[in-house]
Amino acid sequence: MDTEAAAGSGRWSRRRFVGAVAGTAAVVAVPAPAPAPGEPAPDGPPTRTRPLYVGTYTSVDGGGAGVGLAAYDPVTGRISGSGTLTGVPDPSYLAVHPDRRTLYAVDERDDGGVTAVRLADRRILGTRSTGGAGPCHLSVHPSGRWLLSANYGSGSVAVHPIDASGALGERTDLVTHSSPAPGPGQQGPHTHQFVTSPDGGHVLAVDLGTDTVYTYRLDPAQGTLTEVAQAHTRPGAGPRHLAFHPGGRYAYLANEVDDTAAVCAYDPGSGRLTIGAPQSTGSDGGTANHPAQFVVTANGRYAFLANRGHDSLARYAVEAGGSGLRLLGTVPVGGDFPRQIALSPDGALLFAANQRSGTVTVFHVDSSTGELGPAGEPFASPVAVCALPL
Repeated sequence: MDTEAAAGSGRWSRRRFVGAVAGTAAVVAVPAPAPAPGEPAPDGPPTRTRPLYVGTYTSVDGGGAGVGLAAYDPVTGRISGSGTLTGVPDPSYLAVHPDRRTLYAVDERDDGGVTAVRLADRRILGTRSTGGAGPCHLSVHPSGRWLLSANYGSGSVAVHPIDASGALGERTDLVTHSSPAPGPGQQGPHTHQFVTSPDGGHVLAVDLGTDTVYTYRLDPAQGTLTEVAQAHTRPGAGPRHLAFHPGGRYAYLANEVDDTAAVCAYDPGSGRLTIGAPQSTGSDGGTANHPAQFVVTANGRYAFLANRGHDSLARYAVEAGGSGLRLLGTVPVGGDFPRQIALSPDGALLFAANQRSGTVTVFHVDSSTGELGPAGEPFASPVAVCALPL
């Protein structure tokens, strides 16, 4: 949720939705696909750039026309644009299949949907209803067989099967969070994230409205969900996003409403999450701040948190095998309202999608010291709310 309009009210007031969800036969008005990284270009030497996809809102003033298409240099971090994938309405969050052949986007509208796009020719493979309002997050199960999505507006989670082509089938399950009751200032459940644990045995849903992280077991054959545990933050924390330590026993939680972070212990056997005491996000208290998302380096030594309002990236040293976070300081993000952050596959770069400034900023990541250094100039992209580097 963007708390710009209603951080503690629980109202879904930031989104303006117009028009109907586009059909699956939408035309993709973009340049011809670029060669795969490392392949010879038709008229030049091999390219070293990598693909970057940028999510936006298409139904807001000044928003984008679809998924932004770009490429980045993995050495310098420089981003160059190459067009727009049209026909996907309000693609505010993006994910890619483990085989890197299919891109998935939420259609964050009242009548929520999820859309699959084949990357080889950027053909839209179809859109399926999420059964809820305002889907704002999605992820692909490590098996590649299931798409998991979170409906913020209706506080529910959905599962869709993925076939061999990468296309989506009819929804196999939909669960609405009806218990516990909404937290202080909230009018109902608001699911913000739906992800798989590192061991693959459980899927976890983070719900801002009920101050709860729900753990489910996903039936690998049927795609159905069975709730096995709940973990509760303190009332009014407003949990938003969870990121696991690579060791699989700990995770780090960003609490959007009360501007805190927390270390969580995770038991792979039971799926139970235990949420620790609230910690500082590095904000100075002078500006309203709403932490958005954690990322963790592959070596498990550092974690970074996007701070919206303070407009910074908090740097943490990970200690005691993942069970501790020590705040090292903050770095200006170089943009306004960093909604989402992501590491490049090699971990050498960090990308921040800055919603209000309409930019993506890039940082070099020193995995041995946790230092962040600016990499190139900000890349302009209308209402940038998600950056997905491949």
